[in-house]
Amino acid sequence: MSHPAPQPAFQTATISVLVDNEAGVLARVIGLFSGRGYNIESLTVAEVNREKGLSRITLVTSGTRMIIDQIKAQLERLVPIHRVRDLTEEGPFVGRELALVKIVGENGYRAELLRIAESFGARIVDSSESSFVFEVTESTEKVDQFLAMIGGLGRLEVARTGIVALSRGPESI
Repeated sequence: MSHPAPQPAFQTATISVLVDNEAGVLARVIGLFSGRGYNIESLTVAEVNREKGLSRITLVTSGTRMIIDQIKAQLERLVPIHRVRDLTEEGPFVGRELALVKIVGENGYRAELLRIAESFGARIVDSSESSFVFEVTESTEKVDQFLAMIGGLGRLEVARTGIVALSRGPESI
């Protein structure tokens, strides 16, 4: 009896990319992913150095180690990319995500919503008789936990930024 060959394990990678802040760079990065059938689970981009004209892209993707290595190699070949770092592979990193969460529900759940929000450090940024808008800034896992805990207490509308991340320690991009 033959056994099927084990499948390579899928893993998630958080990749930080330093690029020139110019038109079309983000489209080229996204094109690299879509052209090869790779998925972007989270994507953030913002200017980080105005004088040097640099932006930082933080993206989360998943695949086998071989696929992630291919993604990094292809990113490194794109111009005008200055540096590509796999924060997941390099060691501990700090990652945060911002979510705005509107919940519309019954008045009977207000105290429970406020208790849960406080336990996650969520701030109230808007409220009415029947709704709250919370701002929660945490790890992706904690944002997911917050959403799971309040999800049964009303109708949710969610806007998320995606993860931003930095390596720990003295090393930088």
